[in-house]
Amino acid sequence: MNTAVRLGLYGAGLAVIFAGALGAGNALGQAGPATGPAGQATASPTNHADMAAPATASPTGHADMTSPAADDTAHEPTQDAGHTDDHGEAAHNESDTPGGLQVSQNGYTLTPLTKPATGKAADFRFNVTGPDGKPVTEYDVEHDKKLHFIVASRDLTSFQHLHPTLGADGVWSVKLELPEPGAYRAFADFAPTGADKLTLGVDLQAPGDYEPKALPQAGRTAKVGDYTVTLDGDLEPGHSSKLTLKVTKDGKPVKDLQPYLGAYGHLVALRAGDLAYLHVHPDGEPGDGRTTAGPEITFYAEVPSVGDYRLFLDFQHDGEVRTASFTATAEQAPAHTH
Repeated sequence: MNTAVRLGLYGAGLAVIFAGALGAGNALGQAGPATGPAGQATASPTNHADMAAPATASPTGHADMTSPAADDTAHEPTQDAGHTDDHGEAAHNESDTPGGLQVSQNGYTLTPLTKPATGKAADFRFNVTGPDGKPVTEYDVEHDKKLHFIVASRDLTSFQHLHPTLGADGVWSVKLELPEPGAYRAFADFAPTGADKLTLGVDLQAPGDYEPKALPQAGRTAKVGDYTVTLDGDLEPGHSSKLTLKVTKDGKPVKDLQPYLGAYGHLVALRAGDLAYLHVHPDGEPGDGRTTAGPEITFYAEVPSVGDYRLFLDFQHDGEVRTASFTATAEQAPAHTH
């Protein structure tokens, strides 16, 4: 057999093989739908029926491709909202943290520079450093002062409201006497110029043997020399609580209180246990045309939790500032029933 014949037979064989393969492929392509009726897919109790349904519902055949994309799109806002909520909750919790519990906040830090003296008045110095690490020298005036310095014993039986002097170098100085050995908390209440108002706190120690005193019992009457101060109103957690304090002297209403720190009284509230420093706002001010000079002084206090609080009222009469103190208990208001 010559070469030409051999090549012809080889080419014919290849053509036969190719035709057979093509026919088998067409047969397989028809076998899928023939052996799997649509009724069988929709009747299936398995997850495969869920997968087949979108395909049969789509006239274009693209449902299987677009459905997952649509699902992802539907989930995206939920994920974004959750991300935002996390940050919002953190910011909310930070803003809800009572003042005085931190020695540093928003980049500002309260730093004692000397140790306090016990049993005698001595110069106490401290500063507040800013976000740049340098002592702050510019403050806004709040209640007639650039900074209010409060020192209370941990058992809340001792309280001092002082007003230190600011040096050009950013160092504050004040005469401070810790009356007896024990643990104390000092608070700096201030507003740096151009920044938010802050209350920072730091612990002070008076060396020596001591035993904490019990928290004075809750009551609505306080005696300060010839003066009696009565408290009207209740603390309710999570709400602004109206507190009215009435000042009398020798049983007679005092109607000529003198302005002190821009009001007829200054009220500080500290939570028993951690000594959280709470926001208390006077209602009105001298000279506003509606606020009288006694005998009643009204404040609005915001307490974050149930529990005991110590209230310290500073008021001025006859040229002298006096402090009346109370223990008040915040209780949750009963739920309203329908």
